[in-house]
Amino acid sequence: MSSVPGGVWSAVPTPFTNEWAIDVESVHRMVAHHIRLGIKGLFLAGTNGEGPWMPAADKRILTRVIVKAVAGRMPVAVQVTDNSAARIIENMQAAHEDGADIAVIAPPYFLLNATPKNVIALYHHAIHACPLPVGIYDRGNLGPVVVTDDALKAIYAEKKVVLLKDSSTQPARMAIALDAKRRRPGLTLLNGWEFNCVPYLQAGYDGLLLGGGVFNGYLASLIIDAARAGQIKHAETLQRRMNRLMYDVYGGKKIACWLAGEKRLLQAMGIFTTWKNYLNYPLLASCERAIQRALERERDVLLPDGDANV
Repeated sequence: MSSVPGGVWSAVPTPFTNEWAIDVESVHRMVAHHIRLGIKGLFLAGTNGEGPWMPAADKRILTRVIVKAVAGRMPVAVQVTDNSAARIIENMQAAHEDGADIAVIAPPYFLLNATPKNVIALYHHAIHACPLPVGIYDRGNLGPVVVTDDALKAIYAEKKVVLLKDSSTQPARMAIALDAKRRRPGLTLLNGWEFNCVPYLQAGYDGLLLGGGVFNGYLASLIIDAARAGQIKHAETLQRRMNRLMYDVYGGKKIACWLAGEKRLLQAMGIFTTWKNYLNYPLLASCERAIQRALERERDVLLPDGDANV
């Protein structure tokens, strides 16, 4: 890719049939909905997309179906994270064969002897062998394997790295990302902390990569527009509105319904057919009521073109 667009990206949820197959018809409706919302790029098989728990064959089916549905209208990134460079490279090759544009690496799920030297070596090996441009997903201290600040600096210096998703929530990691962009202006910085977007946009991030992008993407684009226009109070008001919407969908501040709530909302919108999820998040009665309230209250941003399916 010559450049990676900023704006709002979506870490897409994965629709399943009642038999746990990839729901191809729902995938096509979901892609069409992302285009309706003005989403600039799709990120597949991340945590919100249940990639760590899906069979590898299903992840490949999902990638191929989405690439075909997108038809070149936006870039498609696929998470290729694994526990060794060899397995990451294997996943990268599959993503390349399936038509993805970017391969995204997060910290390994399980890595013994995870010294900074060994972590850097794993990333460097995988990046150098990748047949695609590379994205880096920074989870800060939130995962079982922590990439140190110094290791992150070395990884961001790699010329194949074109995209950063920063979900660290840490000011020091923000500073590292911004310094990397000053050194490499073509690097695209996306904030993944969707409950706190405005400071990242003020600091110079190019956009947002949101797990809720499939339903809050239009509202998130309004936050970007306000922040870029210097209308910070308005951007913060929009952020509070988006937070309320996300808490309604996810099951309050305890995120009690997370994936079930997100998928139930999409089901109510006529996009998904089930709310099945590998992690067995429940759909509590309180979540169901909150989702219905959100549908009524936020119709203008959930369905900005007035779709009559709801």
